Amino acid sequence: MINETPEAKIKPVRTVSTIWVIPAIALFIGCWMIFYQWSNQGSTITIHFPTAEGMEAGKTKIKSRNVDIGEVSKIELNQNGNGVVVSAKIKKTAEHFLVSDSTFWVVSPQISHTGVSGLSTLISGVYIEISPGKSEIERYLFDALNSPPVTPAGTPGLHITLNSNDQFAYSKGDPIIYKGLTVGQFEDIYFNFDERIVYYNAFIKAPYHQLITSNTKFWDVSGLKLDLNSDGISVKTGNFETMLTNGVTFGVPKGMEIGEKIGERSYFDIYTSYKAAEDDRYRRSIEFVVLVSDSIRGLSVGAPVEYRGIQIGKVLSENLALKRNEINLTQEDFKIPVLISLQPGRLGLPDNDEGKMMMEKQNIYWIERGLKAVLRTGNLLTGSLYIDLQHNKDQPISEIKKYGDYHIIPTSSGDLAQIAAKAEQFMDNLNNIPLDNLSTSANDLMLEVTKTAQELQQVSQSLNTLLSQVEQEKISSELSQTLQGINALTKDLSSGSKGYEEIRTTLRTLTATMNELKPLLNQLKHKPNSLIFNDGDKEEPTPTKINGAQ
Repeated sequence: MINETPEAKIKPVRTVSTIWVIPAIALFIGCWMIFYQWSNQGSTITIHFPTAEGMEAGKTKIKSRNVDIGEVSKIELNQNGNGVVVSAKIKKTAEHFLVSDSTFWVVSPQISHTGVSGLSTLISGVYIEISPGKSEIERYLFDALNSPPVTPAGTPGLHITLNSNDQFAYSKGDPIIYKGLTVGQFEDIYFNFDERIVYYNAFIKAPYHQLITSNTKFWDVSGLKLDLNSDGISVKTGNFETMLTNGVTFGVPKGMEIGEKIGERSYFDIYTSYKAAEDDRYRRSIEFVVLVSDSIRGLSVGAPVEYRGIQIGKVLSENLALKRNEINLTQEDFKIPVLISLQPGRLGLPDNDEGKMMMEKQNIYWIERGLKAVLRTGNLLTGSLYIDLQHNKDQPISEIKKYGDYHIIPTSSGDLAQIAAKAEQFMDNLNNIPLDNLSTSANDLMLEVTKTAQELQQVSQSLNTLLSQVEQEKISSELSQTLQGINALTKDLSSGSKGYEEIRTTLRTLTATMNELKPLLNQLKHKPNSLIFNDGDKEEPTPTKINGAQ
């Protein structure tokens, strides 16, 4: 038997060791982590800044409401070298903030009149704040703001546009107040070179934006205003904040309707004062000319035109001849033409063309029947003047004259002009007194008085000499006769004599007369002018009996 060789069992050799499972698992985990990081790292955005002061790549955060949503990854200069380009990574969860109307700015410590902000960045460093927009258009390239916006996006309220061509200006952040409360702020400033008007974008916070209507007026309340006019002295201010900065306030003038609600970006004018804002509602007016022969110093544009204390218009030009180049000072009777406007709305007439025609006809009627214009002083302290219209029925006119296209209202002298004329007349009369002749006569009189005094002195010396020559006996005789006369007189005035009774009668009569004059003397003591001016007092009432007693 042949021994058979056993058949070998062939088994395949393993080419990969099980030890490679661990690296495979690690690779898988790494790939998964890379994929997860890539899928959740968000988007990369580019922001243009004027400077990179305080920012560092890998450290400076991007925040919204103090929550980190991204980080600055790279900072480099732009091609022109006038700014920097910042690249930043935004988290996936915040990608919906990257829309066209989102805004970015750098938060840093700031101190202004509105307060102090950004103090936390003194320790943590500056960061970039984002204000998410409401647009649905995606955007990845942004231009950062130079400063934080006054009103954060999404704040409820109303955006309006204010304009002013006056000499006052406002800055970003200046307040808009209403009855002392700050209800809004100025946001942006734009100067239109073609119109030469400054436009301001402003924001009114809710719920105060409901106060803004089509009839709302805005006026300036910047600082502390001291107004000296024909009405006197007035001091005005808004609140403590506007005393330090500029500001405006608003409201609906008295007598006007509230008006209708308005939409976003409506336009409003800024007036210099509440009075200017109130006067703007009177749209229709008629113009007249007043020819003034007195001085117009103290009369200014805007001065009131009144009728019995009620303002019915204002002065448009204090010297119309200057505008028309018609001044001729060589004329002896040259009068200064003052242009005034009368507004029908102030008299309760319709503020339209119909009311304008009614007022014009009425004024023409009154001018023919003696309506006069008088220049009066409204304030003695400031010397401000105004024009007062009054009726003089005894001075009608047959024809109304014109100055150019304007009817002329006749004038009469004012109170100060009359006083000045009387004072001038008094001085003229005083100058006409012949003082030189009076002086000569006075000198002659003094010489005569001196001569008379010298003669009296001579007479006195002669009398002294004569008396010294009188004998002592003669003097004694005369003294005795004098004593006898005094004795007789004493007897005549003694009690029971005729002379004594006459003196008593005279004294009683004098006493009664003084009693009658006593009321008159008391009246003169309390009212010295009562004998000249009758004060209208009635006679003293006669006492009557009360309860049977007199």
